[in-house]
Amino acid sequence: MFALSAVKRNALNVPASSSPPATEEAAKRDSTDTEIKPDRLKAAPIQDVRLRKLLELMEIDARGTIQSWAMTVNLSQSHLQHLFKQATGKALGRVLTEKRLQKAALLLANTNLSIKEIASAVGYEHTSSFTRAFERRYEHAPRHYRLRETA
Repeated sequence: MFALSAVKRNALNVPASSSPPATEEAAKRDSTDTEIKPDRLKAAPIQDVRLRKLLELMEIDARGTIQSWAMTVNLSQSHLQHLFKQATGKALGRVLTEKRLQKAALLLANTNLSIKEIASAVGYEHTSSFTRAFERRYEHAPRHYRLRETA
C-alpha cells in the first residue's frame, strides 16, 4: 500500500495495518504494482465530498478527463490531483489509465467491437496510443489478448 505517518493515518481513518512493507522486496513489489484495485481506493473512507464525487464520476464515465472532472468539482487540475494523491496514495492519472485499460480488457473479451471502437469507448483518441498502453499493461497487443481470452 502506501506509507503514512500516524497523524495522516488518523486523519484519513486508515488502520495501522497499512504500514509500509516489511521487506525491501515487498516494498519493491508494491511500488511496481500497476494494477489499481478498487478496494485499495476505498480502504480509507474519503472524507472530502469532492473526491467522493470524483470517484462516482470515474465509475460512470471512463472517457472523462481530469480536466473535465476538475471543472465539475470546481477545483484546478493540479489541486484535484494533489487531493486525490493525498487521500489515496495513488496518482489520479495512473488510476484513470488503469480503469480505462481494465474496461478495455473486458470489452475485448466480451464483445465483437473493433479495437478502434474500444479505444474510443474508453477515452483514447488514437488507436496507436491505446495499443501501446494496453501492451505495457497486459504484455499483449489488444488483438492477441482477445484471441487468448476467447480461446
